[in-house]
Amino acid sequence: MATGTPALEVEGLTKRFGDHVAVDHVTFSVPCGSFFGLVGPNGAGKSTSILMAVGLLRPDSGSARILGADVWQDPVRAKALVGVLPDGFLMPERLTGRELLTWLGLLRRIDAGEVHRRVEDLLDLLGLDEAEDTLVTDYSAGMRKKIGIATALIHAPRLLVLDEPLEAVDPVSASTIKT
Repeated sequence: MATGTPALEVEGLTKRFGDHVAVDHVTFSVPCGSFFGLVGPNGAGKSTSILMAVGLLRPDSGSARILGADVWQDPVRAKALVGVLPDGFLMPERLTGRELLTWLGLLRRIDAGEVHRRVEDLLDLLGLDEAEDTLVTDYSAGMRKKIGIATALIHAPRLLVLDEPLEAVDPVSASTIKT
């Protein structure tokens, strides 16, 4: 990665759903080491823009790069660099938080010992260590958001993209997440 390469660079993203233009030539750049937010009313295209920027929804036109990797030309490299928690993320609910994080870590081909360390750290950091053996289906809304953030962090991404990151999270946990 060259010096000055943005963490996320989006140029001219456009998406239509039938006759409805959801996103119209959106361009932005997020510098490394920064916090960045998209603000606007419901239906403005924020989530659609995020999904296209990280390679989860193909745009009708435009491009997106994560730390220099084109999300559509080099998706494996781009997706290895980013952790994503989209709004409305559904996860396996018949697993415990520990099982979910372990499964995702191993799925990403992380060494089993490293997965174990990361799972311990994330459960502790996000205050989920007391509920580590509770099925996700029995988690509160705030706990679901926190385990979702942990799933986005399990592979230690260089870029973290969260859509509605603090929705349903208590103030103490929100402070921990921000830190």
